Amino acid sequence: MKRIALTLAALVALSVPAAADPMDGVAAFDILPGWRTDRGTHMAAVRITLAPGWKTYWRAPGDAGIPPQFQWDGSQNIDAAQFHWPIPELMNQNGMRSIGYHGDVIIPIELSVRDAGEPVRMRGAVQIGVCEQICVPMLFEFDAILPASGSRDVAIITALADRPQTQAEAGVGNVTCAISPTEDGLQITTRVPTSRAADAVVIEAGNDAVWVSEPSMNRAGGIIVSRAEMIHMDGGAFALDRSAVRITLLSQGSAVDIRGCVAGS
Repeated sequence: MKRIALTLAALVALSVPAAADPMDGVAAFDILPGWRTDRGTHMAAVRITLAPGWKTYWRAPGDAGIPPQFQWDGSQNIDAAQFHWPIPELMNQNGMRSIGYHGDVIIPIELSVRDAGEPVRMRGAVQIGVCEQICVPMLFEFDAILPASGSRDVAIITALADRPQTQAEAGVGNVTCAISPTEDGLQITTRVPTSRAADAVVIEAGNDAVWVSEPSMNRAGGIIVSRAEMIHMDGGAFALDRSAVRITLLSQGSAVDIRGCVAGS
């Protein structure tokens, strides 16, 4: 429990924004303006360019990582943003698992547009963590006009293709999750019926205020069983919405993205 508390304290400390010059050679950030889709959304992307040997992190980066945090202040003609994360890498950092990307990464963002005939102004800031031997939080401001007449971008299309399979595409059966109370929060046990190999499992609570430990994982016949601890950042009791739970099976170069689970024993 002491180790968990120290990990939580470290994550909170690292979440304080620190301004960084994108021209310092460690990392650069830019917007790919993209195009309007047949659904009426706007498909854009952010591109992070890293110096050799440096890495950045996925949305659920593990205990050793810093998750990206976006702010959208000043954006116009945007109702919502959906991130299409490329398949990340499993990495080891000082004996702890982290999840992220080396080199350049393009993250497509699908924007819900209020007025389909008008351009989108994508303005705000993003804080990312970049690591080599040390980890540095970096803050990048962005302000880009995304025209309604934009054309399809092969770089964004390639990034969209590098995505996890859905539960249906991977042939994963009915996924269950059992919840039990602990002294500090909840314990979740997930059961994923699949014949696929997996090097790791990531469990997300669907609530940014809930910390989830690195799950244990074992296979029982044709079922991958994982168990993790959940603790609310405020330290109090909380309810877990099973439909919001997200489970990702990761292996080298592939992944399965599972949305929601049903009650199980």
